[in-house]
Amino acid sequence: MTAEKIPESKNSSPTSERSFAGGIWSPSCPVPSLDKTTIQLAHGGGGRLMQQLIREVFLPLMTGGQPGVAASPPLHDSATINLSQARLAFTTDSYVVRPLFFPGGDIGRLAVYGTVNDLAMAGARPLALATAFILEEGFPLEDLRRILLSMQEAAKNAGVAFVTGDTKVVDRGKGDGVFITTTGIGLIREGVEIGPHRVQPGDAIVVSGDLGRHGIAILSVREGLQFESPVESDCCPLFPQVDAILAAGINVHCLRDLTRGGLASALNEIAADAGVGMELDEAAIPVSEPVAAACELLGLDPIYVACEGRLVAIVPEKEAEKTCEILRQFPGGEAAAVLGRCVAEHPRIVIAKGPWGTDRVIDLLSGEQMPRIC
Repeated sequence: MTAEKIPESKNSSPTSERSFAGGIWSPSCPVPSLDKTTIQLAHGGGGRLMQQLIREVFLPLMTGGQPGVAASPPLHDSATINLSQARLAFTTDSYVVRPLFFPGGDIGRLAVYGTVNDLAMAGARPLALATAFILEEGFPLEDLRRILLSMQEAAKNAGVAFVTGDTKVVDRGKGDGVFITTTGIGLIREGVEIGPHRVQPGDAIVVSGDLGRHGIAILSVREGLQFESPVESDCCPLFPQVDAILAAGINVHCLRDLTRGGLASALNEIAADAGVGMELDEAAIPVSEPVAAACELLGLDPIYVACEGRLVAIVPEKEAEKTCEILRQFPGGEAAAVLGRCVAEHPRIVIAKGPWGTDRVIDLLSGEQMPRIC
């Protein structure tokens, strides 16, 4: 594996600094400022500041007093809407990844798969998508066509259609090329109830494949890194895996895709909402050799690195191995594994047990490990 210094560009973020160590240029984690009056990059990183922003700013001001909406609504990847004849899942997300094109994907594919995956985490079959584009003046039409073709292909792969959309253009230098917002709606299978409220002590924690591919793929382009074994994003739709698990009669308690903040953030969010502790076997956490090598070089912990085609499933312990067997039938799922279990002890705390009898607390990130990865 080799890495080389690349010149600073005019688009480099001042908070995404590089540091020189041992002849290697590597990114340093931006430390959040103590300023509590402005938005920081870390507010979008899936860690502690993002949780505070959602719970202390958005929820009180956007849900309080609305008829039919709880002051503290359940937090999950999709909202559930109960109709007389069906249950729907509804979700929306925005995509600001930089660079727009990366190994294994681009912002268009990410926008489709990221949204259908949020629907899948509620056990919902994707039905329809809406999308909105914010385009910067001067953005090449050829790049836009490339993104749209990628979205079309991804939607076809996911079995979903675009039904409406919107476009806005902003002044040159104000939009960083293109930002995309995608909203999705899906149909929840009858009898399926998935969410943190169903998690209980004794449940097993299952991951659908190896970790960290997406974040390292983004970083390799952004920082000009060259690896002996190229790392591609794991960006893919997850509903086929979820559908197969549910069709096999697995009593899935909770699902979460491992995007911003990776496995660590997903497990901390579930543990906090469910009021359980979690214990992981660190040796069981699957990480490919190229990703492990890149993380070691850059000083990153792979359990915090984002994925875009991986999920964690909380299921009864007796069904954990069957869940892994199903996941291993899908591309990218060869490394599906049981990582640990939920416990009554140390509620809301995630602990990883090391190979030499050492334990470490897996906490939420305080800052932003890698900004603009989705």
